[in-house]
Amino acid sequence: MPPRPLSALPKARPTIFLILAALLAGIMTWVAARPAEKSAVPRQVTPRGELSAEEKSTISLFERARDSVVFITTREQVRDFWSRNVFSVQRGTGSGFIWDEAGHVVTNYHVIEGASEATVKLANGSDYRASLVGASPVHDIAVLRIGTGYTHPPPVPLGSSQDLKVGQRVYAIGNPFGLDWTLTSGIISALNRSLPDDRGSSLDHLIQTDAAINPGNSGGPLLDSAGRLIGINTSIYSPSGANAGIGFAVPADTVNRVVPQLIRQGKYIRPALGIEIDEDLNRRLSAMLNVKGVFILRAAQGSAAAAAGLKGVAASKAGGIVAGDIITAIEGKSIDSVGKLIARLDDFRVGDSVRITVQREGKTREAVVILQPGE
Repeated sequence: MPPRPLSALPKARPTIFLILAALLAGIMTWVAARPAEKSAVPRQVTPRGELSAEEKSTISLFERARDSVVFITTREQVRDFWSRNVFSVQRGTGSGFIWDEAGHVVTNYHVIEGASEATVKLANGSDYRASLVGASPVHDIAVLRIGTGYTHPPPVPLGSSQDLKVGQRVYAIGNPFGLDWTLTSGIISALNRSLPDDRGSSLDHLIQTDAAINPGNSGGPLLDSAGRLIGINTSIYSPSGANAGIGFAVPADTVNRVVPQLIRQGKYIRPALGIEIDEDLNRRLSAMLNVKGVFILRAAQGSAAAAAGLKGVAASKAGGIVAGDIITAIEGKSIDSVGKLIARLDDFRVGDSVRITVQREGKTREAVVILQPGE
């Protein structure tokens, strides 16, 4: 008997189980949709309550200081290799702050180094071309000016860095990565740090902080909890180039000593003894004679050192060299390298009298030197 065709088979009827399953699925879908409809309605906001005293203080500090912080953009002139045409291209960005009512702006030297022009942007959005007033590369400080034809933001209140304490709260305002007017906070992690620079010298008496400092923060102010300037954010220690919790600032006392000179005469004149010294030769002599200090190679005739009776190296009768005075301390603080000598002298001003401790022929003596202008 041949098989029956499919069209001849009786049609299947849905069973009671299929009907119940479909009904149950519909009920579950309806129930699941009910909470979604409720959650589509905005929730009621829970009252926050008062801000903490610390939060209010930080907000007030930022609002007071913000207008005095500026955003600096620099450009440089480059020549096209093929056409020989000169173009102005953006070089970098940084931060700065208003120093006085005359429109002077203080920033880091490395922010404007190599630039042909700089633009200063104020917190109100106004842009101004800035002129270079003066710079001190050894302190990484530069002063710009943006003119006097309008009302300037108030200068940042000036504090002191000599009485700072590790653990003290600090705040940094700047433009990290071009993100303008950014506030970060932290504490003073250490004091009197020294960092070598690209010129073979060092930046001394630096403030170390864990407040987040990134590229673009350079030149911005480091403030204490009273909103006073205690330093200029200048560099970071970071394997990645971003904040790693170790930043450094030039202390306010150094800024207050250097900036007025830059405004007055366009450069910083370092106090000096009037002696010739050399770092490499000094290192060799120290190792050879096992003496820690700075060897005076020559006390220039008519110099402050010569007037105080200090002597340099001399030739012996046998044709050798006899060491002269070896500076071992200034005002009781030990000196063991040329860099430390220069940094220690930088704590004084031209015309100051300082007590120099020297070693001569194995004996220790002291001399008082009136500091003269350096090179």
